[in-house]
Amino acid sequence: MSYNVDEMSWTDVRNLFRKWRDDNERKSDDVMQLWDVILSEKQNKLGNERHLVLEQVMIAALDCNRIETAEDCIRILTAEFPGSLRILKYKSMLLEALERYDDALDVLDQIIKKDETNAAPRKRKVAIYKAQGRTADAIRELCDYMKRFMSDQEGWHELCSIYLSEGEYAKAAFCMEEVLLHNPHSHLIHQRLADIRYTMGGLDNIEIAKSYYCQAVKLNQNNLRALYGLFLCCGHIANSKATISKRKEVQKLAQWAIGQIQQRTISSGAALSKSSKSTEKHPKDEVAALEQAFSGLDIAKAN
Repeated sequence: MSYNVDEMSWTDVRNLFRKWRDDNERKSDDVMQLWDVILSEKQNKLGNERHLVLEQVMIAALDCNRIETAEDCIRILTAEFPGSLRILKYKSMLLEALERYDDALDVLDQIIKKDETNAAPRKRKVAIYKAQGRTADAIRELCDYMKRFMSDQEGWHELCSIYLSEGEYAKAAFCMEEVLLHNPHSHLIHQRLADIRYTMGGLDNIEIAKSYYCQAVKLNQNNLRALYGLFLCCGHIANSKATISKRKEVQKLAQWAIGQIQQRTISSGAALSKSSKSTEKHPKDEVAALEQAFSGLDIAKAN
């Protein structure tokens, strides 16, 4: 977004910066533009808000690779707040931008040593290890972090993603189970845990995946991915050596799932056709493919 800087006063820019901070918006390019043209020469008029603006500009400068501007902001803040852990964190961010990762890790270790309850530097260490491709170190650091901050759902999600990238599905499932304890009513968490169990394979894991898919659909009946997953789980169980009663049960569940998929796919396709007369693929074709895949399940022979 471009601004007519000739018509903006320094108070207008200050209020705009304040709004972006309150709304948690970075707007890095705009911040740098307005800082260079208007606010940098008026910073002494900002009063106590000046430090907040300097932090905002410093982060925007790193986003825009304006290293000199970031260094100037950090130098001013360091002079006014010597020994501040918050300023040390900004120094580590600057070192990261300069790709001096080892130096950045040293600064973060200093912060952790002074304040072991500070979660931010531990997260930054994980991010640095990932940037360096040191996955094992990232896992070790994140596991140590989760021992201290067990209620951090984002941390469990991140650890799960790393484990998935390494093919450690059992450990990834454990992470999602921890997330589920904190947020048991999220259909997306049930769905992701079901996806992991389904990927692990084996009849026991397929059974568990089916249960989680069912719960995801129960929480949100419009979750098509969970419905597809439920359908596939039923197909695996029906083709397994499960008992006849179990195979009949999953057949009914699969028929219900395919009906729900058909209902939602066709309705969404009809809504789409109203805005576009030509469609590359009709939704009925997808449903037919699913029905064909399920047609091989001859449950009647089990009687």
